[in-house]
Amino acid sequence: MATKIRLQRHGKKGKPFYYVVVADSRSPRDGKFIERLGSYNPNTYPVTIVLDTDRALHWVKTGAEPTDTCKTILSIEGVLLRNHLDKGVAKGAMTEDQAAAKFATWLTEKQAKNEASAKAGSTKKKNFTKKFGEPEPVAAPAAEVPKKEEAPVVEAKEEAPAAEAKEEAPAKEEAPAAEEAEKSEEK
Repeated sequence: MATKIRLQRHGKKGKPFYYVVVADSRSPRDGKFIERLGSYNPNTYPVTIVLDTDRALHWVKTGAEPTDTCKTILSIEGVLLRNHLDKGVAKGAMTEDQAAAKFATWLTEKQAKNEASAKAGSTKKKNFTKKFGEPEPVAAPAAEVPKKEEAPVVEAKEEAPAAEAKEEAPAKEEAPAAEEAEKSEEK
């Protein structure tokens, strides 16, 4: 059976939320799966990834093929690097201690990079507020809507001329009807 590590979509329309699962390659996207490895939420900033790295490493070693997006997620979490280092240990290119040291240095560099990007993100926000100022709060739309008491008063003033026009119109219509009745009687 060919297995794949892929995303299973959940969430509502326009707000996707994914589970990272191991599934048979023939099963549908949101169908039956073998094991759930974690979750991926692209709606947050920064993106939220929760992954059981030990189980993911087990499935990668077993031969499960990750999709492109899952490959990126596994790379971000260090699963593919650990797999690569374990292959080097198996071939005799390095010892387990050397592999563990390489992974530890990669992990510290990754954490430093994440902290630097978080600081850069906060400075971008500060620069924006310096340049454009704080965003103004949006006024509540309820303040623009007229009160219910005012609306009938305005309508009553508009209805009065319309009522007078209606009274005049039937009087004009009655006159031609009376003339037609007289003409028909003369014949």
